[in-house]
Amino acid sequence: MPWDHGDRSARELVAKSCRMLGKLDLTKGGMGHVSQRTPDGQHFLVRAKGFEEVGVRYTTEEHIVKVDLDGKMVAGADGLEPPGEIHIHSWLYKMRAGTNCVVHVHPLTPMLFTICDKPILPLFGGYDPHMLALILDGIPIYDRSITIKNDRLAKEFVAAMGDKRGCLMRGHGITTAGGSVEEATVTAIQINEIAEISYRAQLLGGARPIPEEDLAEFDERSEGIKAQQKKAPTREGAAARRALWWNYYSRLTGE
Repeated sequence: MPWDHGDRSARELVAKSCRMLGKLDLTKGGMGHVSQRTPDGQHFLVRAKGFEEVGVRYTTEEHIVKVDLDGKMVAGADGLEPPGEIHIHSWLYKMRAGTNCVVHVHPLTPMLFTICDKPILPLFGGYDPHMLALILDGIPIYDRSITIKNDRLAKEFVAAMGDKRGCLMRGHGITTAGGSVEEATVTAIQINEIAEISYRAQLLGGARPIPEEDLAEFDERSEGIKAQQKKAPTREGAAARRALWWNYYSRLTGE
């Protein structure tokens, strides 16, 4: 199957996400992959594996291949193949119609919380209300420290993640999903920062969640934003904020 018109720019966007995540140390070496659903809904682009690749941080569009919804490669360079955990991507696309990007990476600090059974608590508010909203929405944990190497495990993982934007994976890493590459990438970066703040607070000792009355205020604001988005989903709001953070991290990483 040949590449479609527009695949090249989409492949570069996926590669850019990989490079940003690598430069921000959310993964190392070749551990991790980003994918994007194609407009036809029947395929997706994903970072591939192979002897010629040089790690997530140095991904180029040539390292991106096209696969069908069963994870079988339909276009890409010789010497490359879909990642072993392609099933994470394929089953999230099969089960979540609104998902157009999946990120799977191995950041160290979030993994420490899964190993030590430490919950990620709402320790801050005004510092970043959008990250607080992510915490309050819930970041589930897939409690098995294994690779998702087949359909059975993928379905089990997707059930654990549910409809959430991100999921911690015990002794493994994180997976995020979103309506765009920008959204899923920023969510992965935010989960890592949330874990970093929580980790440092635990080291200092005495970490305590923000008061219930403050949480209630943020909950009320969050519900108001959601209601507004339902009435006018195309207007500026969450999408504009994601674009701001995507542009910021692009500039920060030299992308």
